[in-house]
Amino acid sequence: MYAVWMARLHEGMILLYAASILLYFLDFLHQNRKANHIAFRFLSIVWALQTVFLWLYVAHTGRFPVLTLSEGLYFYAWVLLSLSLALNRLLRIDFTVFFTNVIGFFVMTVHAFAPEQVASGTGERMVSELLLMHITMAIISYVLFSLSFVFSVLYLLQYKWLKEKKWGHRLWRLQDLPKLEKLAKMMNAIAVPMLLLGLILGLQWAYLKLPGIHWFDPKIVGSFAVLIVYSILLYAGESRRIFGKKLAYWNTAAFLVVLINFFLITGLSDFHLYF
Repeated sequence: MYAVWMARLHEGMILLYAASILLYFLDFLHQNRKANHIAFRFLSIVWALQTVFLWLYVAHTGRFPVLTLSEGLYFYAWVLLSLSLALNRLLRIDFTVFFTNVIGFFVMTVHAFAPEQVASGTGERMVSELLLMHITMAIISYVLFSLSFVFSVLYLLQYKWLKEKKWGHRLWRLQDLPKLEKLAKMMNAIAVPMLLLGLILGLQWAYLKLPGIHWFDPKIVGSFAVLIVYSILLYAGESRRIFGKKLAYWNTAAFLVVLINFFLITGLSDFHLYF
């Protein structure tokens, strides 16, 4: 009964998510404020349902749900939606929620149709606060990189419309270029140290719990590749070695490294498959 009820909950969330994104797209094309408001309400309902699901899942399993890739995807989608709604209220940048939740909807769809995963007995025995902090901090840093990617995409769109002198409604609903660049760099400035701390905690946990670990495991290499790429971008942006459109392009390309590490390299890892 629990499994059936949860499946219906997922289906409802996916449908509401899809309807919300379609309404946001309508607003993006034709400046339909009514569609925008309805879409925001739908997303708020999705967030509430996701929160209820997380609470029920924790109550059912007795642990924080980040141990499997499936759980990690769900937690990522929940954090991304939570931050996008909060930023929409705080910053009032139109289209942020739309572009952010295209990513969120993709992740939720992957989660919904992925094979059901259960944390193995080995994984359950090896759970510790160190591990949970490592996974949680890594996922939140990936969410911040996602938001940085969205701000860079908005920057490139705004730059394109200004260059082509398209003085339509979409142009006036975005923030100015320096503001978008600053927000993208701010997300990276928070995410880079958070990822670094998360990786340190993960390595410490692996050293204590997995004495025979291969330190050149694809997941370890991939995670440090993400850290190095964004650290270079952060330094280059803050020192003004690259800025403006060039920085936005590089920041957009860097997000591909995050996606590759999150979706592809995880499956090649030896020890991450425990979870």
